[in-house]
Amino acid sequence: MDFSLSPRAADLRDRVRAFVAEEVEPAERGVHERLVRARESGGDPWTPDPVISALQAKARAQGLWNLFLPRQHAGRYAADFGTDGGEGLTHVDYAPLAEAMGRSFLAPLVFNCNAPDTGNMEVLLRYGTDEQRARWLEPLLRGEIRSAFCMTEPDVASSDATNMAATAVLDGDEVVVNGRKWWSTGVGNPDCKVLVFMGLTDPDAHRHSRHTMVLVPRDAPGVTVERMLTTMGYHDEPLGHGEVSFDDVRVPLGNVLLGPGRAFEIAQGRLGPGRVHHCMRAIGLAERALDLACRRALDRTAFGKPLANLGGNRERIAEARIAINRSRLLVLHAAWLLDQGLGVEAISAVSEIKVEVPRMALEVIDMAIQLHGGAGMSDDLPLAAAWVGARSLRLADGPDEVHRNVVAKIELGRHQATPGAPEAAR
Repeated sequence: MDFSLSPRAADLRDRVRAFVAEEVEPAERGVHERLVRARESGGDPWTPDPVISALQAKARAQGLWNLFLPRQHAGRYAADFGTDGGEGLTHVDYAPLAEAMGRSFLAPLVFNCNAPDTGNMEVLLRYGTDEQRARWLEPLLRGEIRSAFCMTEPDVASSDATNMAATAVLDGDEVVVNGRKWWSTGVGNPDCKVLVFMGLTDPDAHRHSRHTMVLVPRDAPGVTVERMLTTMGYHDEPLGHGEVSFDDVRVPLGNVLLGPGRAFEIAQGRLGPGRVHHCMRAIGLAERALDLACRRALDRTAFGKPLANLGGNRERIAEARIAINRSRLLVLHAAWLLDQGLGVEAISAVSEIKVEVPRMALEVIDMAIQLHGGAGMSDDLPLAAAWVGARSLRLADGPDEVHRNVVAKIELGRHQATPGAPEAAR
């Protein structure tokens, strides 16, 4: 088991870290302040700040673009739209890059490596037709458009994806889409041009063959963004999370991904790597929170002592370092298993990190907030928004309970495979 980076990935990691520190983090406050002014004045907080476009141009010029592209797509798309070297990265090689991006709410957008676009681009790479790729994938890879993923529904328990009740009905050479989705990330952005929609096609088929994924243009007649949702008070501009209704939306049959009834196959291929990306970004977020906590603990004095020497804060800082390092090793292990194609082991490992990493990040960020007092809860620092992001991740891409069940099912299955074994051997 080898977690060491290739020379190319180590170089990219160092360059991404430097770009985030020197270009992205210094721009955050100005972008945030302009967004708040637009929101408070009744202006437009959704159109991306011009600073983002300028940073994207710099990143692309330096070859720091579409870094998420996986190794198996080393052909035309990696060469034309990827980073230096013209090929994608392994999961292990991409992991520290995602961690570096996770330090800033702007960085994933700057490198064209933000969710849900990365997942949607991977879907088009793996399952799209040439026509679908030309129309949607190439503009996404160039950063000209954005996308959204429409899966979760307000009226059913969406943690069980077989519950999805919105429909995608085949009608001759068209697909008719109806239903309501919410927490559709990305629909607030005016550059969002395509929605990946999951709908029920054949209710009598096997439970994992009933649903279909369809590409729906954002401006198709019958598509309405009913409202933008807040996440604990944050709208997460310029992407946001929307509730979207689909009323007799008709799209060509050619907009179906892979084929009718194959949505679950696509979802499994999409979500595994995406969960690793989410977790590595969350580790980057925790690292930044720990950096802020340490600076505060050394610089702030109370009761005649630095905060670092009060109330067990040294122990809290030590525990945060241990927790971050433990989580990073778990994620690298999951990434390595995915790279090796080790099926069930990889599935369990991905679910393990999806439970562990957001929980760890919440604890570290909460500790940093506590050290900063009232300032930690304000928007003067990135900690409050970071806490909300980490808390949201305990639900996004499957809640903790679902992932614990996956881990337990696999673990118990190992024991059930050897009935009658002596108790000491079980």
